[in-house]
Amino acid sequence: MEKRDARPAREVVVPGDLLSDSGLKAGNGTYVHDGKVYASKLGVKNVFSGTVSVIPLRGRYVPTPGDMVLGMIIDIGPSNWLVDINAPYPAPLHVNEVPWKVEFGDTSRFLRIGDTVMVKILMVDEAMKIQVTMNDSGLRKLEEGQITEISHSKVSRVIGKSGSMIQMIKSMTDCRIFVGQNGRIWVDGDMENATVAVDAIKMIEREAQTSNLTERVKDFMGSRIRPQEE
Repeated sequence: MEKRDARPAREVVVPGDLLSDSGLKAGNGTYVHDGKVYASKLGVKNVFSGTVSVIPLRGRYVPTPGDMVLGMIIDIGPSNWLVDINAPYPAPLHVNEVPWKVEFGDTSRFLRIGDTVMVKILMVDEAMKIQVTMNDSGLRKLEEGQITEISHSKVSRVIGKSGSMIQMIKSMTDCRIFVGQNGRIWVDGDMENATVAVDAIKMIEREAQTSNLTERVKDFMGSRIRPQEE
């Protein structure tokens, strides 16, 4: 059954913002003062069953139009798929935004729940409604390789200046790698080398603030990768 968007507009709030003065109960991420409910953290206002709460944004990826991300199909309707992109809310992928001709009601033949897809953020409005597309070069369903996940805030460190870090990892491990801006990373190649690549990415996440990281990552991979037999 297709999910229709009947949700009220989603509002991003900061600590101290008034959330309710009309009798709603205080939920997570809120506090009460003089009978009114206020936000206690940065996040998205959420009202459910008479309770107002704040879904924290910290630690979650906040999408920007043009971002390339890895998403996972979590629901299917007759004319769209719902994609988890590691953001506060899932994003619909409409049949008009995929590279296939999909008849109404035939969506499950192309993408199923649990599938991983490369998508681009098409639109984000002020209410945090997100739209994604696969209609761009290189975007596709992933059918091989493995997915690892890091904090989205460390993505720029994994990529490196002008792509230097990720290019070094690709070159030394001979792996294909796609780094999503949402912190999900796809790695495909020889199993042992792919494991080295993933471990190197995790090392960068752990030690992102340390000095000489590029050289240490290079040394780490060099000690783990077997020389190719002639």
